[in-house]
Amino acid sequence: MKLTAKSHYSVKALLDLSLQPHYGPASVKAIAQRQDVPAPYLEKLLMEMRRAGLVVSLRGVQGGYQLARPPQEISLAQILGAIGEELESFPDLEADAADTADWVTRALWRQLQQKFQQVFQTVTLADLYYDARSWQASQGQESSFMV
Repeated sequence: MKLTAKSHYSVKALLDLSLQPHYGPASVKAIAQRQDVPAPYLEKLLMEMRRAGLVVSLRGVQGGYQLARPPQEISLAQILGAIGEELESFPDLEADAADTADWVTRALWRQLQQKFQQVFQTVTLADLYYDARSWQASQGQESSFMV
């Protein structure tokens, strides 16, 4: 399982939005600068996430993007789905296993795939936020946040 640049940037952007006071809006330019993400690419990702209902856009001087719902209600699986990505499958072993060892290995891979999917469905932006904050505190870093 590997995260692509697209999924990495998407998670970074949504984590950034989760840090806004009262989950208020942030401009694409501000997020791009804080997270070191190219602004035009970030804009495309945010539009995809808007279509999926993860963020909303607000027009005007104080506008920008903001989360459509609280961070604890947005899972990693939803983020990946919003940008058209899925977890990579584990190796698919032959369905007609020749012996018990092949069958056991196939069953193990299938269970691991299910567990990975469960994790991505249950880990939320809020979980990632608290994990990152804990790591920063253990490193003696200030509360500025860059994923």
